[in-house]
Amino acid sequence: MNAERVTTPFDARSTARDVVAGLDLTGRRAIVTGASSGIGVETARALATAGTEVTLAVRDVAAGERTAEDIRATTGSSLIRVAPLDLSDQGSVAAFVAAWEGPLHILVNNAGVSATPERRTAEGWELQFATNHLGHFALTTGLHEALAAAGRARVVSLSSIAHVQAPMVFEDVNFRARPYDRLLAYGESKTATALFAVEANRRWAGDGITVNAANPGAVTTNLGRHLTEADLAQLPAYDFKTPEQGAATSVLLATWPQLEGIGGRYFEDCNEAPRYNPETPLQGVADHAVDPAAAERLWQVSLDMLADARHG
Repeated sequence: MNAERVTTPFDARSTARDVVAGLDLTGRRAIVTGASSGIGVETARALATAGTEVTLAVRDVAAGERTAEDIRATTGSSLIRVAPLDLSDQGSVAAFVAAWEGPLHILVNNAGVSATPERRTAEGWELQFATNHLGHFALTTGLHEALAAAGRARVVSLSSIAHVQAPMVFEDVNFRARPYDRLLAYGESKTATALFAVEANRRWAGDGITVNAANPGAVTTNLGRHLTEADLAQLPAYDFKTPEQGAATSVLLATWPQLEGIGGRYFEDCNEAPRYNPETPLQGVADHAVDPAAAERLWQVSLDMLADARHG
């Protein structure tokens, strides 16, 4: 990360609505993945409140339509679309990309799965890495031209404090040689989403695209539905946020004018995160999640995995 840490007037208690207060985003087009539940709903709602045309990219289209109706009712915006997207299915990702037309100003890679039992995609990829990172990697690279066409586009990649104990094990991203650990697999997938922001920003800043990672914090949503009592006993005592507060950092990175041109960084509680310190274990970003060499390697590994799947 660059020498000077970015700070804003917002904090852990700020809501997504606080962040967009007074902003006019009329004419901008956004995609929010996983926008039918949790912080994805509130991310989409805040963007719509500011005048953005928002596409809810969701696995469950019926749930997405219910969410769209709710957002229309609460914001008065008619510019809400719903489109099917299953990030664990590369065919679904390709279809979504092929169907997109015109420029894209904001992409919030919000969807994710957490602590799932050992499951694999059709390609044999570990599900959490495949969904949280590879699905979004294929989506974002597939939409690169649309982002570049928008001018000053922004991409937000959602990470998690779970990354701090989980540097990438490039030799075994799919847990073939290691015993499967649900929490470690989740943490690695979130290290990957942070590294993606570093390398995508390096590659695309010249196209006017800025990419940052966001840790939304601990939020009470259905993301934690796979956690057992034993899992929860291992976790620190989080100070839970509301979904509106959890969405604030994503919305800040997607919209706040003062962040123009600032990318490749990791934010939490609406400010750029300090480096991780074990004495304050619930905040910060680990060196391994913002390491340029690891980010470049992950990009190539991801390209290779997608290519192998297409030609397999």
